[in-house]
Amino acid sequence: MDLLAVASGVGHEVMRLTAEGEAEAEALFQVNLFQVIIAAANFLFFLAIIWTFAFKPVSKMLADRKATIEQGLKDAEQARRDRESAESERVATIAEARRESNDILVRAQKVAQESRDADIAATREELDRMRVRAAAEIEAEKGRAIAELRGEVADLALAAAGRVVGETMTDDRQRRLVQEFLVTTTATTAAVPQTDPGSRN
Repeated sequence: MDLLAVASGVGHEVMRLTAEGEAEAEALFQVNLFQVIIAAANFLFFLAIIWTFAFKPVSKMLADRKATIEQGLKDAEQARRDRESAESERVATIAEARRESNDILVRAQKVAQESRDADIAATREELDRMRVRAAAEIEAEKGRAIAELRGEVADLALAAAGRVVGETMTDDRQRRLVQEFLVTTTATTAAVPQTDPGSRN
């Protein structure tokens, strides 16, 4: 019997506690519109402050950083293109310099060959002039030697003729005799073949 009374008392107590819990739960779950509006206003105000002092500078800083990175990438790409262009220009400049140096070398060789040919031609002309001048001088010296020899022969012939004849010769007679002697000597010299002096012993 006591057990039933205790169980009954416990059941009443549980029911009472349950009824009180439900009343408190209803009181806890009631929505207060004023507090919701105040909370929303506070959230919006806090969001505006955060946006103004945190999100805006951070977003500006991120945008600046993004722009800096994009500019750096563009500059790197431009530098790469410039480097490739400079390399191609360097190769073209080297090829042009080699071509010009080859042209200069060919022109220099051509000028040197022309100068050498001109020097050789000038030397040949000078040698020809010297040979002609030497031949003329030899002929002149030969003529002088022959004239001197003829004069000496004529003087000897006159002296010998004067001794043989035993008379003094006049200028007309001397001239006539010398001319005859020279004509005779020239004819005799032309008739006798000349021998090489080097062949005589």
